[in-house]
Amino acid sequence: MIYDVRQETIYRYASSVAYARHVVRLGLIDRPDQRVVAAALDFAPAPVERREGRDFFGNRVTWIALDQPHDTLVVKVAARVAVTRNVSIKPDATPPWEDVRREAFESDDLSSQSPAHFLFPSRQVSLDPEIREYASESFAPGRPVLAAAIDLMQRIKADFVYELGATDASTTPPMSFALRRGVCQDFSHIMISGMRSLGLPSAYVSGYLRTVPRESEEKLAGADAMHAWVFTWCGPEAGWIGLDPTNGILAGDDHVVLAIGRDYADVAPMDGVVFASGRQRLEVAVSVIPVA
Repeated sequence: MIYDVRQETIYRYASSVAYARHVVRLGLIDRPDQRVVAAALDFAPAPVERREGRDFFGNRVTWIALDQPHDTLVVKVAARVAVTRNVSIKPDATPPWEDVRREAFESDDLSSQSPAHFLFPSRQVSLDPEIREYASESFAPGRPVLAAAIDLMQRIKADFVYELGATDASTTPPMSFALRRGVCQDFSHIMISGMRSLGLPSAYVSGYLRTVPRESEEKLAGADAMHAWVFTWCGPEAGWIGLDPTNGILAGDDHVVLAIGRDYADVAPMDGVVFASGRQRLEVAVSVIPVA
């Protein structure tokens, strides 16, 4: 499936910003089952400094500096991406989850794709005992790891309410778990917390969903904005499998991967420092249109 991806992000500041430095994580790159045909990332006003690079997990990072006064910053993403993700793995054919846990903790691999980096608490994902107890209901002794993870994902879909504005980017997994509501970031963090609490490697994925649904299918929740889901390590043979707890489905060719990290803090679209006073307002528009 080939998509044209468009995103426009507008920051409106209450007062003029005299100077700013930002770290931007909005650059699409080639990944397994995903190829970037063309991509552009533009800013208005234009940065006085700009450099590109990769972080530890291989995500594209853009560092910019702005030295002219501005009360609005516009960031535009335009890309054409080919996604060939095939979700044909049989959940019951994956190893028992206890075996996967043991292999993850015994791994001596420290590369960016190693399960070792996704086993422990991170800045925005704590290992909460209540979430662990909730997750453990899906992981009966000897159950295949992907079958158990899918069960947990579908329970989150059934038990939690998707509600914009109920949480924000700083909401912790225990808070959204107690509320039983939130958005894709919250549901992904809850699932990651539950999986890691059981010793199973789970990563946070940011990206996009197909905007226009397939014929006879309903539109996916989160399709008009940036989306988040989970990568779970299912052993050395099956590798990393994407699960979308917001929609209760495996991540397939409707999902375009932007960045991967331990939690939202690793993949936040933009952060940095601005020299100004007052608050800011954020507007985001996203479209992911199939072209072939």
